[in-house]
Amino acid sequence: MEYLNNLMRGLRYRDLIKGAFAALVLVFLSSPCAVLGQTDRPNIIVLFADDLGYGDISYNGGDIPTPNIDALVAEGVRFSSGYMTAPLCNPARAGLITGRYQQRWGQELNTQKRPPEGAPGGAHLPRSQTTLATALKAQGYATGIVGKWQLGDAEGHHPLDRGFDSFFGFLRVADYVDTRWPDVHYIEYPSPAGAVGGPKPGPKPLMSGREVVPLEEHMTEKLTREGVAFIKRHKAEPFFLYLSQYAPHTPIQTTKKYYDRFPQFENETKRIYAAMVSAVDDGVGTIMDTLKKEGLLENTLVFFTSDNGAAEYSDMDGKRNYPLTGHKRNLYEGGTRVPFAVHWPGVLPEGKTYEKLVSSLDIFPTALAAAGVAELEGYDLDGANLLPYLKGTKKSDPHEYLFWRSGPNAAARKGKWKLLMAGEELTRLYNVDKDPSETKDFSGQKPELVKEMKQAFRKWNSQLPEPRKANRKVTTEFNGDTIEWDI
Repeated sequence: MEYLNNLMRGLRYRDLIKGAFAALVLVFLSSPCAVLGQTDRPNIIVLFADDLGYGDISYNGGDIPTPNIDALVAEGVRFSSGYMTAPLCNPARAGLITGRYQQRWGQELNTQKRPPEGAPGGAHLPRSQTTLATALKAQGYATGIVGKWQLGDAEGHHPLDRGFDSFFGFLRVADYVDTRWPDVHYIEYPSPAGAVGGPKPGPKPLMSGREVVPLEEHMTEKLTREGVAFIKRHKAEPFFLYLSQYAPHTPIQTTKKYYDRFPQFENETKRIYAAMVSAVDDGVGTIMDTLKKEGLLENTLVFFTSDNGAAEYSDMDGKRNYPLTGHKRNLYEGGTRVPFAVHWPGVLPEGKTYEKLVSSLDIFPTALAAAGVAELEGYDLDGANLLPYLKGTKKSDPHEYLFWRSGPNAAARKGKWKLLMAGEELTRLYNVDKDPSETKDFSGQKPELVKEMKQAFRKWNSQLPEPRKANRKVTTEFNGDTIEWDI
């Protein structure tokens, strides 16, 4: 009898254990992350525009409506002093994807005469530099790039060789439409970047992986759709998506769908340009809607920014970077201060404007920290993990200084102050918080501050190889100063 009692007690105990385990399984499976196979590591998306100016965005007061980008900002954090590491697309992309100043290996110009150290060509990111895709892949992330790469096409430098599991887009330049299609609008002229907007035998092809595929639909829309497809394919695992749109970079091309949105703009270039910006904005909305529909929004860290400011040759009304002075290719604020925001519901503040200095260098360490990587020292990064600053647990500045070097010209920013140095002679000091147009020079009034900032720049510069020289140059005339820029 005692044996039977013990047996019954054992069975009841085992049943209790089974019941508790079943309840735990039910709780786990009822969570959205578990259903999708997700862990507590967030997905990471970088939404990247090309030549999108500070004044192109309606939340910055621009006259081109960008409701989807505005909504992302309203629900996230806007960086009012968010910068790229260069005013040029190739070096800026190198800085973002590595989290390091690209001048450290001599990748600072688009047309430099001597390639970066350890690279086969001027546009190639050396194999010695670790990409964010490689770092996240090591953490178990699925990694994909959609859109513009521009960091190398030689053997071993393709995106699939640099940490990305999948690639759909183009390696250097592209077209948005085939100008022989019906109901397209374009400006027929060769741009300074060498892309032609006029009639030609056919559009530049895209690539799916390593295979060439034809352009058969509006390119910005196609890239957005590929981004959506990547999200849906990998929704059951942590993923990193680098969605690198080409717009509103030249060529100036669009379809009737977007063109018809802007009858208020009489200037044809501006109307098509606005249409291109609007297509990017639609893409942002589509990506964010996809995250909502798939139940991924609260578990996804999204960055939105641009590789540099709007280009002078696309700034038909002088407002594309307003209220900033300058454009792509120079170190005035309009060249490097860009639309920049981050979105992570429930983790980061909603509707916050963060005014301290932030750089594209910060995307790499912030993404890794979000992915649960505690030790970042091994990556030798120049950026800062922004999460504690945005959450308010760190009150200091993420950066005491930010630095730029573009051939013989340079700049430094500390707090509200911006030091602009052109060649051997010209030095200007601006309070860019109060004077973002860089009109009032304080260098004569604050010589000690100029000295301090120059010393800080020289210390940083001493760690770098010699400045590269360019095959091409442009000249600007702003606020009484004439400056020649290597590009």
